[in-house]
Amino acid sequence: MMNLYSGTTCPFSQRCRIVLYEKGMDFQIIDVDMYNKPEDIAVMNPYNRLPVLVERDLILYESNIINEYIDERFPHPQLMPADPVMRARARLFLFNFEVELFSQIDALDHGNQKQQDRARQQVADRLTELAPVFQKQKFMLGEEFSMLDVAISPLLWRLDHYGVSLPKSAAPLMKYAERLFSRPAFIEALTPSEKVMRK
Repeated sequence: MMNLYSGTTCPFSQRCRIVLYEKGMDFQIIDVDMYNKPEDIAVMNPYNRLPVLVERDLILYESNIINEYIDERFPHPQLMPADPVMRARARLFLFNFEVELFSQIDALDHGNQKQQDRARQQVADRLTELAPVFQKQKFMLGEEFSMLDVAISPLLWRLDHYGVSLPKSAAPLMKYAERLFSRPAFIEALTPSEKVMRK
């Protein structure tokens, strides 16, 4: 059985919870208080961060690595593209999300006013650039739900919470976000602390 040590308010942990629920497999989620982590987290992950996946003698950390492992181990429904070229493109997108969007989360959570404002602007600008994609397609890679949709959804869920407002031109992105939020696996994966992040 897979055990996921998951932060109850952690967007990276939320990604892994979504994948586990999408796969509909047997797993256990161990809720961890982000501000009072047990010592064994630092033993399992030298960076002392969440999420951490434990399966027998395998210990994995970093949400994208965990999610690719789950996807390969339990291939239905497949969340990474089967085609090597598309899979490489998907990984580039995932890397881009980390660098351009998720790197701002620390500033949004713990930064001073100036850092938070700058981070909000960066996230808003980047998401607005993405919006036109969803005038033509349902999900990030087309008509099929994929790992890219999993990866970005925790940030989209937290826009209100982080005080990020998007212009009217981002309307296609917000419709896309609603499609993600209505998925049963997304709803099941939400913790009580995450449910209250969105008005």
